[in-house]
Amino acid sequence: MGCMDYPSIEAVVEALGGKRVLREEVHTLTELSRLVVAGLPFLSLRQLSAYFPAGERARVEQVVVPRTTMLRREQSGVLSTEESERLERLARITALAEHVLESREAAQDFLTSPHALLDDQVPVELAATDLGARRVESVLWRLEYSLPV
Repeated sequence: MGCMDYPSIEAVVEALGGKRVLREEVHTLTELSRLVVAGLPFLSLRQLSAYFPAGERARVEQVVVPRTTMLRREQSGVLSTEESERLERLARITALAEHVLESREAAQDFLTSPHALLDDQVPVELAATDLGARRVESVLWRLEYSLPV
């Protein structure tokens, strides 16, 4: 696992498509941040959404890119900085959920279902904002360290 408040950088990079999609090796938060500011490849969004069951993919993609903008982003091949930030947040909580819950299926279920500790909101939808993602991460870290939730 990475630093106390960030899951494994390798797991996040892999969720975004790794070197194959990002077109370069990424080993640090500084390198990832540079890519996010420049705009992540549209294929990173497709790579991450493919992690989820088919019925959830459209919802996951719409957290990152509004439906009305999707075709333009697909044609340009690059997400805006703001969309890239949302995608990185979603990849981060996805990697963290899989680490904490120890299975892809459990992570998918957690991320796509309303959760009582999040006021019955859906974690992937909360990831649209920084504060929402922090709430999801807080629940996951508390589960990881067996703290009261």
